[in-house]
Amino acid sequence: MVGDVVGKPGRRAVAALLPDLRRELSVDVVIANGENAAGGRGLTLPTAQELFQAGVDVITSGNHIWDQKDIIPSLDEESPIIRPLNYPPGVPGRGLIQVGKATVINLQGRAFLPATDCPFRAADAVLGDLPWPSAIIVDMHAEATSEKVAMGWYLNGRVSAVLGTHTHVGTVDARLLPRGTAFVCDVGMVGGLNSIIGDEVDAVVSRFLTQLPTRLPVAEHCRVIQFNAVLVDVDEATGLARNIERVDRQWAST
Repeated sequence: MVGDVVGKPGRRAVAALLPDLRRELSVDVVIANGENAAGGRGLTLPTAQELFQAGVDVITSGNHIWDQKDIIPSLDEESPIIRPLNYPPGVPGRGLIQVGKATVINLQGRAFLPATDCPFRAADAVLGDLPWPSAIIVDMHAEATSEKVAMGWYLNGRVSAVLGTHTHVGTVDARLLPRGTAFVCDVGMVGGLNSIIGDEVDAVVSRFLTQLPTRLPVAEHCRVIQFNAVLVDVDEATGLARNIERVDRQWAST
């Protein structure tokens, strides 16, 4: 699972690093959160194709999936792009997808984010219909640390992994919960190292100082890009995780 890919720097780093990582780590399925892949806000078909060509199998998203209107019709098509499951009925797209032997579920938290249906109950509603044991990976896209941790414990023993995204800051709590679900509060991001969660430092600091709704450009000129991911090893016989480890790299662009 690759953390939130931020803009062109993030896409370039994924293209540069992921093919070798897939071979080095013998990865079967690659998931990446792409809701910030197009200019830092949203996703477009061309930016999605860049990620697929780099070796991503499934693109998950979150609240920013709606920021680029051109992608919305494609959410109902065959491309392996999913939006959070717990949006109300009738919203374009789907919240889970099967790829190979894995099922990927996208959920969105409710604390400090736009109103959606309950992610806990949304997970309950679909888990009973999924084959078990099998690999079930949940991207828990949420702002609040406590909500991500709560989802990990709520699904403990019922899914292979609950992997947090959205805040772009990788956490050091990657672990196996007692019933065999892998968990990390936030995978992190793929974006400029010398940035503020992938955006230009001066612009973000200015917004905090002035409280004006200024534009936040992606940190396009960062030479060093951080690549945050986690690797989960799932036991096919039980559907539970055997191990989770962070995969953090840096890539120097030219």
